[in-house]
Amino acid sequence: MTTTSLIRAELARLTATPLARLAFIALMVVPLLYGGAYLWANRDPYAKLDQVPAAIVNQDAGATLDGDTVNYGKDVTKRAIDGGDFKWSKTSAADARSGVRNGTYDFVVTIPHDFSESLVSAQSNDPKRAELVMTTADTNSYLASTIAEQAGKTMRTAVAEQVGKKAAKTLLVGLADVRDSLGDAVDGAGQLASGATTASNGADQLASGTSQLRSGASQLASGTASLPAQTTKLNDGAQQVASGASTLSSGLQSAKEQTAALPAQTAALADGAAKVAAGNKTLADATDPALAFIDDVSAQKVVDAVAARAAEQGVTITPEVQAVLEAGVQQQLDDPKVQADLTTAKTQLQKVDQLRDGSQQVSDGASQLAAAAPTLSSGIATAASGASTLSGGASQVASGTSALAAAAPTLSNGAATLASGTATADDGAQSLATGLHSLRDGASTLASQLDEGRTKIPASNASERESQASVISDPVKVGDDNVAAADNYGAGLAPFFISLAAWIGMYALFLILKPISKRAITAVRKPLQIVLGGWLTPVVLGIVQMVALFFIVRFALDLNVVHAGATIGVMVLASATFAAILMALNVLLGSVGQFLGLVLMLVQLVTAGGTFPWQTLPGPLAALHFALPMTYSVDALRQTMYGGSMGAAWSDAGTLACWLVGALLVTFVVAARQGRSRTLRDLRPSLIG
Repeated sequence: MTTTSLIRAELARLTATPLARLAFIALMVVPLLYGGAYLWANRDPYAKLDQVPAAIVNQDAGATLDGDTVNYGKDVTKRAIDGGDFKWSKTSAADARSGVRNGTYDFVVTIPHDFSESLVSAQSNDPKRAELVMTTADTNSYLASTIAEQAGKTMRTAVAEQVGKKAAKTLLVGLADVRDSLGDAVDGAGQLASGATTASNGADQLASGTSQLRSGASQLASGTASLPAQTTKLNDGAQQVASGASTLSSGLQSAKEQTAALPAQTAALADGAAKVAAGNKTLADATDPALAFIDDVSAQKVVDAVAARAAEQGVTITPEVQAVLEAGVQQQLDDPKVQADLTTAKTQLQKVDQLRDGSQQVSDGASQLAAAAPTLSSGIATAASGASTLSGGASQVASGTSALAAAAPTLSNGAATLASGTATADDGAQSLATGLHSLRDGASTLASQLDEGRTKIPASNASERESQASVISDPVKVGDDNVAAADNYGAGLAPFFISLAAWIGMYALFLILKPISKRAITAVRKPLQIVLGGWLTPVVLGIVQMVALFFIVRFALDLNVVHAGATIGVMVLASATFAAILMALNVLLGSVGQFLGLVLMLVQLVTAGGTFPWQTLPGPLAALHFALPMTYSVDALRQTMYGGSMGAAWSDAGTLACWLVGALLVTFVVAARQGRSRTLRDLRPSLIG
């Protein structure tokens, strides 16, 4: 018997009777029903969430924010209902709670009365987190509760974004105001720095001036320290000058009185001309000092005379005192009357001097003297008057020096006080200059740092602040860059359930198929042909199942498949591999092997990683994940259906091929042994094989 004839014989046996044909058709349809119906039911459940009943209870009492009344609870309620993600019903708290218990609502979202108040409390000194209360009941649906939790998180994120956007916008507006104010502050600080520089320069000049003033005041205090003693001596000299001027005035007055009778005596004078010549010489010699005094009279010389007299007495007159004396004497000498008298006296005395010069001619000019006697008498009278005026001026000078002597101690004390005050002023000016230097440097630094701080605050307009607030309130956007994406939930489960359908299809077929023909083994004794014939029969049927299942998945359920040919190839390879494994178990262990095929399917159901990542499995099951074949069929189908790595798909296919060859090799070894001998189990099979 050939392999082909074995296949035909087995297929003929399966369709020999109407009942056999019905059973055959039913078993062929099992994997299609399993894979197709399950994937149909779970094709895209998230698209139907708007049919899930849910309730929302808004108890929010609202709050006041920046003078406006806000009610975030109403906003959340309206956004949820308008969004239509679930079949929302706005209801009361009592109705919502009873509705969750009796299954009217799968879950309830409750917005507490202090929801808005808590949200706006972030701007107060007592911030509180707002709360959304999610009420669920797993008796309605555990997955619905899980989805509800995600819905609650979505609501929380939306509210946080809304509130955060408003807060960020307020902050950005405040920063813009701060930036504008900093601009004014920078200008003010610049002006302050400029003013501080000017003030600093002025303070430097003031400090320099006060230093000079301090030095001058110190010298003044030192110079006036001996002023009281000097002015006392000056006063004594002035008193002596006054006394001398008084004596001069008295002498001239006497001369005036004595010459009053001169005109009457001119006749007698002519007679005594010879005697007069000698008298005239004596008289001229006597008038020389007066003439010298009148010629040399001046403020400077009067004061010099006083100073000389004072020096004779051991008193030194300072330049300041000398200036005062000069001013007083000059005032008297500048009097027009005094000047006129002095001029007249000088003129008359010069005549007397001429008399002295002409003393040798006195005898010849006696008659002339008689004629000039009246004039001489008048001149002496004028000189007497001038001497009287000079005596009065000298008395005033003496009075002034007395006042100066009295004021000298006060002047000395004032100069000392002035020196102390200028020292204090100098210290203060130096401190002021130092402080203004610091102010100048600080103002410059302040202006620079304020400008630097202002530039660090970005300039923005209302539109830019709106965009910035949106980014701040929701700074992270999760981009979708899926390199191998499944279209929906059903497409995500398809590789797992296609693999399960392939195993179930093979398992069901081996309920009616004979793994190998024992008759053929006994008669033909060609184990390889018999093994291939026994394996190819379910493989052919499996190909029909997998192709039909692919068309259901791709076209009836409209699940996208990137590599259709590779997907069909992996499905057929998985079906053929599972056929070889189940045949080996049946040939090796009989009915026990058939049962182990069911157990092995259940183990792979949890270890293949078809729903949750295999990393979440307990340790022993995670180890089996890499040991069992369905893991590789699931992964290979993911690669071909989603457009993943074809290298990984080929690697998975190689692992499945190794399982296939290994299972056929086991079957061949067992078939070869059965062709050579029989066991007691072959002759009398037990109930379980």
